[in-house]
Amino acid sequence: MTPELLDAVTRWVELLDSAEDIHILAPRIESEILYRLLRGPLGAVLRQWSLADSTTSRVRLVARWIHERYTEPLSIGEIAAAAQMSPASLHRHFKATTGMSPLKYQKQLRLQAARRRLAAGDDTAAQIAQAVGYVSATQFSREYRSTYGLPPGQDAARLRARLMLTAAARRA
Repeated sequence: MTPELLDAVTRWVELLDSAEDIHILAPRIESEILYRLLRGPLGAVLRQWSLADSTTSRVRLVARWIHERYTEPLSIGEIAAAAQMSPASLHRHFKATTGMSPLKYQKQLRLQAARRRLAAGDDTAAQIAQAVGYVSATQFSREYRSTYGLPPGQDAARLRARLMLTAAARRA
């Protein structure tokens, strides 16, 4: 991230502390952020994402489609049909765009949603595993540990402790 982009993003986040300025300043800062992103090293990739019928655009649309259905069992054939691509083409373009396969992307969405729910502390790991689409709590626990380094219960306790420390620091 360039210093100019970091500055714009920081000013945009700081608007959260001044609600009366958000309505006027946020759109201008968002435009600046977009400008700096498009002029930066990732500009070509971002411009490609905006083209209506590019393969990158189709990957973006199918990524959204997966996001809307991440709790459901999905097959590569089903995802490829939604993207209007062959399975091989979908896999190649999806991986080139996102750095992961479509099913790995779905797994990451499931694990991120599970982690948010675990941090909230309302349900057990088994209940959350089922809610985000896992059939097996054992598989969920194994994949969660592989991704986050700790079993779900231990990671949830660590996240809640970190959140409490952050909240206490803000009050101080």
